[in-house]
Amino acid sequence: MQIGIIGKTNTGKTTLFSAATLVDAEISNRIFTTIEPNKGVGYVTAPCPCRQLGVKCQPQNSRCVNGTRLIPVRLIDIAGLVPGAHLGRGLGNQFLSDIMEANALVHVVDASGGTDSGGNPCPPGTHDPMEDVLFLEEEIDFWMLGILKKNYDTLKRKAEAAHQKLDDVIYKQLSGLGITHEDVKAAMRHVDISGNPSNDDMLRFVSILRKKAKPMIIAANKVDMPEAEKGLARLKETEVESVPCSAECELALRKAEREGDIEYVPGAKEFKLIKPDLEPRKMKALEIISERVLKRFGSTGVQQCLNQAVFRLLGMRVVYPVEDETHFRSGKGHVLPDAYLVPAGTTPRQLAGMIHTDFAEKFVAAVNARTRLRVAADYELKDGDIIKIMLRR
Repeated sequence: MQIGIIGKTNTGKTTLFSAATLVDAEISNRIFTTIEPNKGVGYVTAPCPCRQLGVKCQPQNSRCVNGTRLIPVRLIDIAGLVPGAHLGRGLGNQFLSDIMEANALVHVVDASGGTDSGGNPCPPGTHDPMEDVLFLEEEIDFWMLGILKKNYDTLKRKAEAAHQKLDDVIYKQLSGLGITHEDVKAAMRHVDISGNPSNDDMLRFVSILRKKAKPMIIAANKVDMPEAEKGLARLKETEVESVPCSAECELALRKAEREGDIEYVPGAKEFKLIKPDLEPRKMKALEIISERVLKRFGSTGVQQCLNQAVFRLLGMRVVYPVEDETHFRSGKGHVLPDAYLVPAGTTPRQLAGMIHTDFAEKFVAAVNARTRLRVAADYELKDGDIIKIMLRR
């Protein structure tokens, strides 16, 4: 699973990526600073069962900080988009191709209105951030439309001659974009393109397909600036959910935590000062972050964007496989060792296959470690489940 960080140049896209991953990606206000996509590991957060169960956990594939489990996810910071990208302008083709590697998208928008349509700095409050949302969606839609229409009539005639279904043809044409057959079928139920569809019909079709295959959330960035209030109100008018965000403040907090100045859990509404004799410059910066962002919005928004992308848009759940259901341990004795992100509908057998490909074939049964009861083979794993997988020897 991979989350794409996308948007125009100079919106704070790479700052958000750096804050989420602490990867030292180049950050500047030059257009196309990000050429090759930056890749790193960020985390989504969930309550760790350790406190509820009264045990001390020993995470192996994740982290636990004060009862919050941090579960790794892959992030990709994609090159900034410019108008006309679907025609190849700027780094358009690379940008749009990179987008298709992601399962969900975080669109970083400058809510302060301080970045114009070309990605250049402009006086805050002079650019409407709503335009950025519409522009990005249109660029992706037109690019997908171009791929769909390429040789489409010829492929359609061949399919009809071979008695193939139209959804099969479309799926084969778009499968390289990370689009599933089910996505295609769902879009076709909304827009009928079986006859001689107009260009508008085809565009509506790919728009629906994009929303299903590449769900998106807006990181309404730079809310620490006073001009962002108007931009936040505008962004609430779009159908895409937006989260008030300050990537720069989150990056400052993560660095202060790494340097031992503060105690901070990503997504928290406050931090704890560890060094009371912190130099005045740093202390002033932390006070500003606390007053302008944390107390006003409840967080910097960066962690919330990642959590919503993974849990709400993609519907993922956190489960904890163990071998000893009595003490919640692995075979090596680690308590609550691993946290797995699984899609809704995942069964214990499928979880076994995620742990190791051979385990799915050797699967016998599963036990809910919280209740000590066996669960049915078609049991749908729930968020926070602790599951013992029983295998054939």
